[in-house]
Amino acid sequence: MTLRAGLIGLGMMGRHHARVLSSLDGVELVAVADMGGDPHGVAGGRPVLDDIDALVASGIDYCVVAVPTALHETVALTLAAAGVHALIEKPLSFDTASAERIVAAFEAAGLVGAVGHIERYNPALQEARRRLEAGDLGDIYQIATRRQGPFPARIADVGVVKDLATHDIDLTAWVSGSVFRTVAAQVAHRSGREHEDLVAVTGLLENGTVTSHLVNWLSPLKERVTVITGERGALVADTLTADLTYFENGTIVTTWGEIAQFRGVSEGNVTRFAIAKPEPLLSEHQAFRDAILGKPSDIVTLAQGLSTVRVAEAVLESAKTNQTITL
Repeated sequence: MTLRAGLIGLGMMGRHHARVLSSLDGVELVAVADMGGDPHGVAGGRPVLDDIDALVASGIDYCVVAVPTALHETVALTLAAAGVHALIEKPLSFDTASAERIVAAFEAAGLVGAVGHIERYNPALQEARRRLEAGDLGDIYQIATRRQGPFPARIADVGVVKDLATHDIDLTAWVSGSVFRTVAAQVAHRSGREHEDLVAVTGLLENGTVTSHLVNWLSPLKERVTVITGERGALVADTLTADLTYFENGTIVTTWGEIAQFRGVSEGNVTRFAIAKPEPLLSEHQAFRDAILGKPSDIVTLAQGLSTVRVAEAVLESAKTNQTITL
């Protein structure tokens, strides 16, 4: 069976979705839509339609939604009413109430919906989760993330919390197998925009794991790092390079005093794992295709996307009120 796919939104992310959909096994990209046309020339001879109604009318089985966040609900509800499955770029929507309406519509229609939290499909984090599930680190104590870099000109409608920190909220809940219980945050506005461009978050998961997340788009240093610390050592996932490194707790005492001052009292093995590195966006699309076909797959469900929006809103509320927010 070949699935007929559509794509709405041909901006910075939309062009990458178009590239993957054009070569995805078992899928035919039949049409694309964007009221601004096809600025990156990705249609490949396919019809470039004006809106979601025209895209639905082209006879699609599912749709990838890469329009600005403010438009997610309108597009998603149209797709749900038409019986079309949807992969919606993150965040699921601009606030909790809107995200809840999307989830309800897709559940009522019995459709497959997913959210494009692409970091989940990064090979380093996929391998980290496998190793955590296998018990390689024992009990997990802390998950700390750092996500910073220059300002992305593509973003106009949300701040750094909903654009970038949602990656860290989702991946932290996913790799840990738990959900956020509390968050406390501080934000800053340094670039003269309406929305925040820097955030520092601390959190506590239901399973007792402590979390911290430093996120900004003000730094010349581009960094995408997740450090998972447990009773047997630490896993460090660099999602820019898709490398995963294991720092094992040491059992050999360092007796040379000068070195001990720099390296600590004991030192274990350090291993950078050799892992396959498929493109995360391709893995995301393959998982969604398989979910539509009823095959086992690990998608970011709409319910999980809603949970991430809730946490993001709690982060902003904490920063506004200077209080810890319980979810």
